[in-house]
Amino acid sequence: MAELDAVIEQTLRDSDLAHEHLGPGRWLVDLPGTHKLKTVCGLIVGEHALRVEAFVCRQPDENREQLWTFLLQHNARMYGVAYSIDTVGDVYLTGRLPHAAVSPEELDRLLGSVLSYADDPFNTMLEIGFGTSIRREWDWRVKRGESLRNLEAFAAFADPSRRPPPASRPDGGA
Repeated sequence: MAELDAVIEQTLRDSDLAHEHLGPGRWLVDLPGTHKLKTVCGLIVGEHALRVEAFVCRQPDENREQLWTFLLQHNARMYGVAYSIDTVGDVYLTGRLPHAAVSPEELDRLLGSVLSYADDPFNTMLEIGFGTSIRREWDWRVKRGESLRNLEAFAAFADPSRRPPPASRPDGGA
């Protein structure tokens, strides 16, 4: 375990990632994102493998089946981790890396995968699972003259005035 901890420690330092060593074989790493501001990733050294776990979003308020379908379709193309849900429906990224494969390059690749899969589709996941709440919040803020700054990523679907017009049909109909 000490050998793996040393590899993890050096990799995280070399990557300038904020991290916390919770004890032998237990790490928390902050992965800064663009859409999801931060993803906290746990690295846990087990008997045979390094376990990777990262919370992505809480259980959806609506369209659960649509969100699960979206996540499962992405799982087939992902590297090192896969989307999973816990007993209440919260979404995580989870994976395992055999001890023999733990290297600075592989840890970097794995953490990059976690960041990419948590951050890139984050707004789409929120639109699917929380669209009604986001639209309601948008409308409430507009009525009260409140800032929309942290909702701007959802303007195209939350703000009726910004929605693109429907595409015309190929047969000339509207």
